[in-house]
Amino acid sequence: MDAKDIAYFRELLEKMLQDILKKGEETIEDMTDTVEVYADPADRATVESDRSFTLRLRDRERRLIKKIQEAIERIDDGSYGACEDCGEDIGVPRLKARPVTTLCIKCKSKEEAEEDLRGE
Repeated sequence: MDAKDIAYFRELLEKMLQDILKKGEETIEDMTDTVEVYADPADRATVESDRSFTLRLRDRERRLIKKIQEAIERIDDGSYGACEDCGEDIGVPRLKARPVTTLCIKCKSKEEAEEDLRGE
């Protein structure tokens, strides 16, 4: 992978990180600013369901933050784009689809096949 690709992925990862952090801040503001009273229990249940869904999304994004930070660290130490299992290049198309990946498509497919066999 050349320097241009590395710069592209660094910028992409940093933007992803900024977007997630912004969404998190907006969620906190939305949840702390609104104190609403609902006459209809169904309305309250809908709002609580929506909040629960939003919190689950933010929790997934919180885990993604860690993966993004690790990917940026791999860029810094020069190991970004190399498969952790076989050491081969992951490939730009795969990294564009999943910039935080640590496995090439061959190793990821093998991992998923093994998970299927174990019933995971």
